[in-house]
Amino acid sequence: MRLDHVSYAVSNSEIADTVQRLGAELGAPFTDGGRHPRFGTRNFILPLAGGRYLEVVSALDHPAAESAPFGRAVKARAQLGGGWLGWVVSVEDITDIETRFGRNAVDGHRVRPDGFDLTWKQIGVNELRDDPSVPYFVQWTVPADQHPSCGASGAVGIVGCELAGDPERIREILGGPLDSPVDTADIAWVDAEDPGLEAVLFRTPNGVVRID
Repeated sequence: MRLDHVSYAVSNSEIADTVQRLGAELGAPFTDGGRHPRFGTRNFILPLAGGRYLEVVSALDHPAAESAPFGRAVKARAQLGGGWLGWVVSVEDITDIETRFGRNAVDGHRVRPDGFDLTWKQIGVNELRDDPSVPYFVQWTVPADQHPSCGASGAVGIVGCELAGDPERIREILGGPLDSPVDTADIAWVDAEDPGLEAVLFRTPNGVVRID
């Protein structure tokens, strides 16, 4: 169990400008990740050090964006002005999480611009919609050399997260200690009116950059 990626949601009309802005701030280019047909969303990817990545995601004008929990979550965050949707933990076997949540994970996939069909299972978006501070979970079902973090230069990586929420609730969702999935990224607990991921700190060639 480890921190896999962080997700930043915006409207479809703003995704290009957001990708350009964040890429300039972090000093690294994003790549087009493709569309998630089952969720009605699309994303751009920035591979990061440590086997992680940053995604910027938006909802499409597609029926799945209205019916799939992930599409609805992305759309709702964009309608609030956009920003951090949440943090995502990867597991080798998602069946333990399915047992704990009492339901099956859903299959996800997106066809990259190079034609490769990236596949995974995910669970926990419903909990994220109820409490934006908690993570959701993925199990990748492709070889490790196809993970979205591949190709990272190592120059940009996550060094910290600012999170508003209840640590005990998050431990309950994780089923274990916070320091296991977060690895070397420190969590700073902050006070905020609403729970959620408030900011992420990145190591970049120009020093630490805070994205809120």
